[in-house]
Amino acid sequence: MGEYAFKKVLADKAVAICQDIEIDEVARALLAPEHAPAAFLRLLIDKALYADAVKFLARALPKREATWWACLCARSALGENPAQDMVRAVELAEQWVYKPTEEHRRQVFPAAQAAQFNHPASWAAMAAFWSGGSMAPPEAPVVPPAENLTGKAVAGAVMLAAVQTEPEKSETKYKRFLEQGIDIACGGTGRLEAKGTA
Repeated sequence: MGEYAFKKVLADKAVAICQDIEIDEVARALLAPEHAPAAFLRLLIDKALYADAVKFLARALPKREATWWACLCARSALGENPAQDMVRAVELAEQWVYKPTEEHRRQVFPAAQAAQFNHPASWAAMAAFWSGGSMAPPEAPVVPPAENLTGKAVAGAVMLAAVQTEPEKSETKYKRFLEQGIDIACGGTGRLEAKGTA
């Protein structure tokens, strides 16, 4: 299998992406100055450093694509009878992805709060909220979010989705989520066909 063709990742070196993310010392020790983002991500996955791979890809993707990835993972964790607060948080985050207006960005914050930050849906919504604009109320002075906050929220959503239910299957879920994220990075939708289903 060749190297991933990352159409959506703008950085040409992995070190640039790793400047403001927290990855394990083992993962950081693997990072070489010449690594392209796709090569470093493959290395992390090959070494089964899935959480670090998620953090890296969440920061490497543009904010809109990263938030979409968080939405896909959050949806997979909703279960059969999800709480409406969780569903609304994901739906509003998706709405921002489809049409990233300031109005849509503002709408996700109360939904994220209502979902109480203990579910991937909350963090998918926060990924959208932290994508730009101001974190302060509209009438207050502008407080721009740090550039890496969307990536942190996306990583939180993806990692939480991997362990929210059936944590014993987290490795399988991590691999699946990373496949989705890689598909998005390569210009796809991330909507991979479920394996083993008709």
